[in-house]
Amino acid sequence: MTRARLVVLVSGAGSNLQALIDATADPAYGAEVVAVGADRDGIEGLARAERSGIATFAQRVGDHGSRAEWDAALAERVASYRPDLVVLAGFMKLVGDDFLAAFGGRTVNTHPALSPAFPGMHGPRDALEYGVKVTGATLFVVDAGVDTGAIVAQTVVPVADDDTTETLHERIKVAERAMLVDTVGRMAREGFRVEGRRVRFGRFASADESH
Repeated sequence: MTRARLVVLVSGAGSNLQALIDATADPAYGAEVVAVGADRDGIEGLARAERSGIATFAQRVGDHGSRAEWDAALAERVASYRPDLVVLAGFMKLVGDDFLAAFGGRTVNTHPALSPAFPGMHGPRDALEYGVKVTGATLFVVDAGVDTGAIVAQTVVPVADDDTTETLHERIKVAERAMLVDTVGRMAREGFRVEGRRVRFGRFASADESH
């Protein structure tokens, strides 16, 4: 079986990246991490990749004349590794038009809440303040919005009476990591396509086939 090629983009410690690297050590997982990119130098996420013998690169916004130029350069760099799927694993920059033109429909990201509830940077805090009894994490296909793309998978995390934002977020991270690894593997092995707001798994016949 040909393994799907993953490019993973990170901005920090790379704990989700490490989970993917560990999973791809098994050929049966169906995917391999061919490169890891970041928006800054000297982070543990890049070091994790280097220790595993994976190609790395840094594309810093400050090295470009505008955010659009950075986005185009990032798209070009990612494209050089010929990915089947791009995974944003704690990548703290919003990708733009050029990136989405190249990789729209095959870039995924996670959000620490059950979308469409509590979008943005503070999902666990906002869920706790609202008083919900369950929250969780969402894996979605990246689009031009903020946490608005078609949902690939979700996982539920109960909210405890004594939770703080920190304790809740830590439990969400654990569930999020497992969901990410399981779902990316399934996307790699089974294939998928985006139909409006729905993501369907499996190898599908083309629209012009009658059977």
